[in-house]
Amino acid sequence: MDNSILHKEYTVVQDDYVNAGKVSSDIKSTLSEIGISPKVLRKIAVASYESEINLIIHAYGGKVFLDVGEDGAVSLVFKDPGPGIPDLEKALTPGWSTASEKARGMGFGAGMGLPNIQRVTDEFNIESSPAGTTLSLVFRSPV
Repeated sequence: MDNSILHKEYTVVQDDYVNAGKVSSDIKSTLSEIGISPKVLRKIAVASYESEINLIIHAYGGKVFLDVGEDGAVSLVFKDPGPGIPDLEKALTPGWSTASEKARGMGFGAGMGLPNIQRVTDEFNIESSPAGTTLSLVFRSPV
């Protein structure tokens, strides 16, 4: 993001259920400290947690980039090195999931991740191939 007043990067490890949610908790804490409104924070918390879990469950881990622009817009980018989403249309359908039995056994994989993320963002863009997936999200604070 151009003119970023805050930039942070995180690493998420594949199958690291023990640390699931730590990145999204830090994002929420960081944004709360700089005064992002509670209403916007709730949306960011939902989207960042769901996205972080997707990196743990479905991808080979990945990176998370947090930027806050001078205008207060919050940008989150989740990038992973694969394996990609074979059918984006299905993946955006509520209830559709490719989660493993292990993930389902831990209470994940209900197929609501991407639909919930899309629902709470002001801008949602996803690109995927076998080489990886990039999910770009923008949240705007009310003025």
